[in-house]
Amino acid sequence: MNKKVVWLKSAERDMLRTADYILKEFGRPTKQNFLRETFHTATLIGTNPEMGHIEPLLSDRAITYRSIMVNDINKIVYQIKNDRIEISAFWDMRREPSTLANQVK
Repeated sequence: MNKKVVWLKSAERDMLRTADYILKEFGRPTKQNFLRETFHTATLIGTNPEMGHIEPLLSDRAITYRSIMVNDINKIVYQIKNDRIEISAFWDMRREPSTLANQVK
């Protein structure tokens, strides 16, 4: 059963900032590939919510967060709700792990 995938504003903002950076540094085709990979991964989560691993940086939280790599450096962090998947964060894994974890409220 497919669940609706909803991006929190902060996660969407971080993903779009990454897309803008890719456009400036690598051009439109690379940006389009990045967006295609990102939305494909989000769709996969909607069809199979438990495919991502429990996120170790957030394992001390009351909410269970899962994550899945989009590519070599970007990760989608999400939680499974009754009727939907909520994408809580979009992480650039080159950043300091504690900084990334602190972004998720």
